[in-house]
Parts: sequence; structure tokens; C-alpha cells
Amino acid sequence: MRILVTETIGKPGLDILAECGQLDVVKNPSPEALIEMIPAYEALIVRSRTKVTADVLEAGTNLKVVGRAGTGVDNIDLDAATKQGVFVVNAPTGNSNAVAEHTIALMLALARRIHPAVHSLKQGRWEKSSLQGHEVLGKTLGLIGLGRIGSLVASKAKGLDMRVIAHAPYASPERAASSGVELVSLDTLLSEADFLSVHTPLTPQTKGLVDAEKLALLKPTAYVINCARGGIVDEAALEAALREE
Repeated sequence: MRILVTETIGKPGLDILAECGQLDVVKNPSPEALIEMIPAYEALIVRSRTKVTADVLEAGTNLKVVGRAGTGVDNIDLDAATKQGVFVVNAPTGNSNAVAEHTIALMLALARRIHPAVHSLKQGRWEKSSLQGHEVLGKTLGLIGLGRIGSLVASKAKGLDMRVIAHAPYASPERAASSGVELVSLDTLLSEADFLSVHTPLTPQTKGLVDAEKLALLKPTAYVINCARGGIVDEAALEAALREE
């Protein structure tokens, strides 16, 4: 089997792939280059940067499987893959804890105003009083999505004695309650959250989910964290909302 990897993957992963066949690593090929080379391969391994379009899949006359080394498959045309008889697989739990930890790190950095404080200090200023942050103790974390990553974030936030609410239409109320998470409507979540964190896949249903109307429901002091996919939060609307503050 010939395997093509188009993005950075850790050496242990590459070693496993090399045991399965002839492995070639060509990082970040252009769409045209990928279409030109893909007929020679039975397997394609990507992360989030490579777009596996219908044209790529159609050109992959020998392609049997496309693997996404990470969560989500929104950069792969699933309908085209199905039409071509190509299996699509991913690694949904591969980076779950890392993303959850990163979310908590960003939340604490925002609460403690770490970035502006570091910038100020590098400019030779000591602005301790004006850059004083606040505790997250007792604050409300609103989660959009309560899957693997959302649940991990909720667990870590509960360890910080935060109130955690979530909008997750497919989550079991019993499971949420057992984790100390309250399920609420999206409007309620947005109006009550001190921190909004997004943990849902990018799908036609979630694209632009947090638009200008929804952003207007947030508290003026609320923070928005998106460690999921761009596009779930309407970025133009978010920029406009930030400029209005």
C-alpha cells in the first residue's frame, strides 16, 4: 500500500504508517499538486489544512481511505468520498484533553489579563492596578456542545468551582446532571455566561450559529473562546461587536 501524508504528524505515528506500506510525506502540497500525485496512492492522511475536495477524490482512482489525524472531518468532502467508495476515518479522541486544557488556559489568561499585562511590561510599564484581573471562582462558563471535549472542559471548570451551563441538544440530561452541568437554551446560555466556549463540530447546522443576534445577548464583560472550528462564530459579526465596545 502506498500512503501519502500531507501534514505534520508525530514520528511514532509515521513509524506505524511506515510499517503498513510505502510512506511518502509531502507537506502542504497545493491543490493542483495534490490532484496530480494522488492517483498513485491508496491512502491519504491529512490534518486540518489539506482540503480533500471532490476533485481530489475523483483524481484518486486508487484511493481506498482518507484519514484525518484529529477531530472532525469538515475539510473532507464526505459526499464525494461516499460516491467514490472511499472510507473516511478520524481520531476523535486524539487531542481531546489537549484542547480542553488549552481552553482552560485561555480562560484563565483572559480572566487574569495576562496578555495585556505581558505586553505592558515589555513596553517598560508596570500597570498593576489597571490590569488587575478577577477570579473565575463562582463565574459561569457556558459551553456550546457537551461531547468529549466539552465534557472535559466542564470537569476541569468544576474543579475551579465555576458554575457550568451547556447548550447541547443531543446530550442526556442525566449525564449532564451527573457532571454538575445544567442544560439550558442557547439564548439563556449566552445571556448568563461570563465565559462562552465553543465545542461543537462545524456542520451546516452550526455554521454561523453564534451570529450578530446571538452575540448581542452576551454580557458586555463576557469573553468568547473558540477552540473548535472557525465559522461557528460569525467572525465578521464578532469583529463588529468588539468594535462597538
